[in-house]
Amino acid sequence: MRNVFFYALSFLQTPGVVEASEEGFGGGILGLIVRASLPSQIVLLILIVFSIVSWAVILLKLIQFQSIERQTSTFLEVFRRSGKFSEVQSVCRSLPKSPLTGVFQAGYVELNTQLRQQDPSKTTTRQSDDSMARPSLKSFDALDRALLRASTTEVAKLEHRVPFLATTASITPFIGLLGTVWGIIIAFQGIGETGSTNLAVVAPGIAEALVATAAGLFAAIPAVYFYNHLTQRVKEMAASLDDFSLEFLNIAERNFS
Repeated sequence: MRNVFFYALSFLQTPGVVEASEEGFGGGILGLIVRASLPSQIVLLILIVFSIVSWAVILLKLIQFQSIERQTSTFLEVFRRSGKFSEVQSVCRSLPKSPLTGVFQAGYVELNTQLRQQDPSKTTTRQSDDSMARPSLKSFDALDRALLRASTTEVAKLEHRVPFLATTASITPFIGLLGTVWGIIIAFQGIGETGSTNLAVVAPGIAEALVATAAGLFAAIPAVYFYNHLTQRVKEMAASLDDFSLEFLNIAERNFS
């Protein structure tokens, strides 16, 4: 297994380094990692874990947003084509990933709750005065608050795990810098012990130290990009939720006021 791992990373070998010397100063990046001190290896392991988890979050959220956009498009088509809220409610179970489904169901529950709490005597009186009488809502503010709470909940679901990318982007360069500083300290200690400033003595230690900085940047750069990308998509979906809430309120006001 170790040989397989070595050959898999042999493509990362530093250009111009063909053979390892008697002191073991060859082997490319893999050789530098193997010869690194234990604290440096721990730093590299932490950075690798951050990188793997951040890429897992990125792929998961991209797949999630793709499903959300597809189901949201289908939901809006059904919502705007249907003449009754009950018809829309019947298709909500088939579109669970769309945040508009959660907002609609919250509004639908509040709507039905208010209609059930109406005074029967007032309804009878109104029906005697108007053959075309229809139920009315007691409070549109309560319906608006129900939609707002549901929108907040759905946005929180969309943002789930995204802050980890911001954490990765901000902390991994400093972790890499810590590894670099530690490696440079070890390199200078080696210079002091050998009493030589020959490039063959200094260069391997400095190169080993800089690997941690490179690993930190490797973890941070994609995390920064996809954090901004996913945050923008969350903002766009939040705007869609606000628009849908207003559309729901307008329909409710036209039919129940």
